[in-house]
Amino acid sequence: MEIKDKRIVLTGAAGGMGSILAEELVKLGANLAMVDANADVLTSVANNLPGTHAIAGDLSSAAGCSSVADQCLEKLGGVDLLINLAGINSFAAFEDESPEKMEAMLHVNLLAPMWLSRAFLPVMQENNAGRIVNVGSIFGSIGFAYFSIYSASKFGLRGFSEALRREVADTNIKVTYIAPRAVKTPMNSDALMRMGEATKMNMDAPEDVVKKIISAINNDRKDIYFGFPESFFVRINVLFPRLVDKALAAQNRIARAFAKGEK
Repeated sequence: MEIKDKRIVLTGAAGGMGSILAEELVKLGANLAMVDANADVLTSVANNLPGTHAIAGDLSSAAGCSSVADQCLEKLGGVDLLINLAGINSFAAFEDESPEKMEAMLHVNLLAPMWLSRAFLPVMQENNAGRIVNVGSIFGSIGFAYFSIYSASKFGLRGFSEALRREVADTNIKVTYIAPRAVKTPMNSDALMRMGEATKMNMDAPEDVVKKIISAINNDRKDIYFGFPESFFVRINVLFPRLVDKALAAQNRIARAFAKGEK
């Protein structure tokens, strides 16, 4: 899909990666509606990108997503591309996760892309054109210890993307699933960053991930996984998950101390 002159909705636009992606989309000629829960930061991003539309909204509820979708359609006059980037991460032992944090992650990471896709799909169906891009994670194919809820939400997003792609296969509406490995953004806690250093976790710069997201859109990719050897381990995990159990065992023991706040 060519980005120039397309009406694009981007969620998570005020985040570390979202603001970079928003800037690149504008450079490529997009008519952009930027969505984020952080109104102050979103306004600041929009002030640096003249012509964009800043829409502050709560993506953790169906009603909030419906309101956001209505505002986007009013500002843009339609939608050609929805990029579901907004997300919440958590690095913690499962027994320490609060029910409230679990619910928030599942709502923002999984249900919000579903609610927004549902809201925009009729417009795309009417035009028989459009693309939905769901930004998932390598964690949506390999369940990592101490990221249990985050992994579960991204597993769900991957499954939703695959199912919806098959559902609209006889139309000109496309669905893309993008799975980066860990990314260096402010969303990561200090404990996560220290654990990453201790375990030599590979992490990509957000600018590099943005370039690959743009490339995936331009080249009409159905799904794409970033990073080696992580993308290779995705395939191994499908065929031989117990091998991956063993490969990650030592890393998991190190990670536990950081997840429990012992380091």
